[in-house]
Amino acid sequence: MILNEVMKFVESEYVIINNTPCEICGGEYITESLGLTFNNGHASNVTTCVCENCGNEREFLFRAPFVSQTDPESQTSKEELN
Repeated sequence: MILNEVMKFVESEYVIINNTPCEICGGEYITESLGLTFNNGHASNVTTCVCENCGNEREFLFRAPFVSQTDPESQTSKEELN
């Protein structure tokens, strides 16, 4: 994936977050933190947000195909196995 594709992918995540109202009060979410998680060899972006009105917290998970497939426990990437 080239850099422009990655940027469009991440931008689309923020479009979803910005168009998702808080389920408690209908307010808008503000990004509090970003991170990555690995589950069964698949990477996901984890974006923790907080409602600007009521403080409700919500995590948004998005797949992250642009992250190399690395097993964080063994620290072995696919390239190292070949």
